[in-house]
Amino acid sequence: MNKINYEPKTSSFWSNLFKNPTVMDELEDILLSMPPFKELKEKPFYALLELVHNRAYEENEYVFYQGDPGIGLYIILDGEVSISQQFSTGKRFEITRLKKGDFFGEVALLDDETRSASAITTKQSKLAVVFKPDLDEFMNKYPKDGVKILRGISQIIAKRLRTMNQDYYNLYSSNIILTREE
Repeated sequence: MNKINYEPKTSSFWSNLFKNPTVMDELEDILLSMPPFKELKEKPFYALLELVHNRAYEENEYVFYQGDPGIGLYIILDGEVSISQQFSTGKRFEITRLKKGDFFGEVALLDDETRSASAITTKQSKLAVVFKPDLDEFMNKYPKDGVKILRGISQIIAKRLRTMNQDYYNLYSSNIILTREE
């Protein structure tokens, strides 16, 4: 009798529904390193973990499109994601490329605006998602911890704004120097 070598195939449908314990440990480490979540006490932190949804994406798959509703924060557990904007000419500009441990979409947790850029996987990727309605419910249940999360998100946005201001200043001043030299 021939022995059949059976290797189970993973289904993205089922793998998106169930949380793997190894992934959970890794997710805990990543969340605890992020400013919005690192100051949470144990009980609210584990309540927050229950809200996290795992998603698997193939290479070159859109996580979301520029103009989509902003509905959640994404954390890269494995893989790589390109954040890019598309101009009215159809040309695409890559803003940044993110990897394991990075996160994106945090502004969606603060406002009800549409996405200002697209997120596209550049490799097979596993992402954890915290959806805005779930976080809103969490903040109603744990208001003090909600303030900590909002403060952490504000710190991230402030840092990115300062960096962008510096980049703008550097670009502007180099343009003035070039103009004077002509």
